[in-house]
Amino acid sequence: MGAVTNSLPAGLHTVRRHNAGLVLDAIATRPGISRAGIAARTGLAKATVSGSIDRLVAANLIVDTGPQTRSGRGRRGTGLTLSPSGPHGLGVEIGVDYLATCLVDLAGTTRAHRIRACNNRTRSMRQVMAHVARAVRAALDEAEAMGAPVGGIGIAVPGLVESSGMLRTAPNLGWRDVDVRAELATRVDLADRPIIVGNEANFAATAELLSAESGDLRDFVHITGEIGVGAGIIINGALLAGVHGFSGEIGHVCVDPDGLLCGCGARGCLETMAGQDAIMSNAGVPANGRPPAHLIDTLTERLAHGDPAALDAARTAGRALGIALAALINIIDVPVVVLGGSYGALEPWIGPPILDELATHVISAPWEPPQVLRSQLGAEAAVRGAAAAAVQDILADPENAMASARSAT
Repeated sequence: MGAVTNSLPAGLHTVRRHNAGLVLDAIATRPGISRAGIAARTGLAKATVSGSIDRLVAANLIVDTGPQTRSGRGRRGTGLTLSPSGPHGLGVEIGVDYLATCLVDLAGTTRAHRIRACNNRTRSMRQVMAHVARAVRAALDEAEAMGAPVGGIGIAVPGLVESSGMLRTAPNLGWRDVDVRAELATRVDLADRPIIVGNEANFAATAELLSAESGDLRDFVHITGEIGVGAGIIINGALLAGVHGFSGEIGHVCVDPDGLLCGCGARGCLETMAGQDAIMSNAGVPANGRPPAHLIDTLTERLAHGDPAALDAARTAGRALGIALAALINIIDVPVVVLGGSYGALEPWIGPPILDELATHVISAPWEPPQVLRSQLGAEAAVRGAAAAAVQDILADPENAMASARSAT
């Protein structure tokens, strides 16, 4: 006689999984919605909706908000919303000169954010990953103290990341063919939590898309200015990742064939003229081991006081950015450029030369002039996007979170 198992038939299990996802999406999209509202929105039977809600409540993914207000007669429904103490997403950003972590709840609210200045260019990959592991343990401890379980982890890295999660190259870190997910899992007990690895510019663009401040912004390129320069492309509300996940490497678009040697091995790449190192060097702002935020503060102060070297550095960077962005816009027809990272702080000075180059080089500009906006999220965008990716993974398929909740009881 064969062993008896308690597993559900594949078909029924798949249907329950799908239905739970539909119900959770309805609640995430319309906080405070009632059971009847969910049934009307999803087309599911009321009994099916109730069964899914019971399971989602038991997993602390949703909570009751109390009776709804209504006019007229009839029974008032009970509102439902995402649980503020439900599974959180933990975001990690491995920058060239800093390391950041972030905890985000199911509704996308940032509950904690930490940034540590460090020079990752002078450390080996193993040394950096040991530092990452310590930061992740600290974030997990912080989440536990808050009473918020971590349901998934997103890791943002400054390089080419395949759709499989393999980091192929990060020139500014000197990394090549690194399985970041495996490197972290060997250093931290993550208890089977899913890990999503992605390019930092793509995560930053996704965070901008999800941000309430973005409003109806659904088609744009988010360009991030740090040591490297990356672009996340959003078309019709979705990330344009490319066939292999490699899209958006605008920092390695050639803007001067006879220019400086880039860390990628080519000459005249955009980041050699508009990356943070290039801007600071041209402006005469010495690093002296200071954190990136301090360098930007120093530069913006000099710009505000009309320092000639600083103004010239900003104009040079803006022109180079405008040339590269014009080529991108001519190819993919995106109407808005969002300046993120250090570019957000520099927008008053680099924005005008960018617009000048776009007006000159974008062929459709006379009819549809591109807009240049400042990011609402600043330097936090990538790490918030990494955390949000983990949350979106939970919301899209809540079955794993429900299974974890069952095993914990």
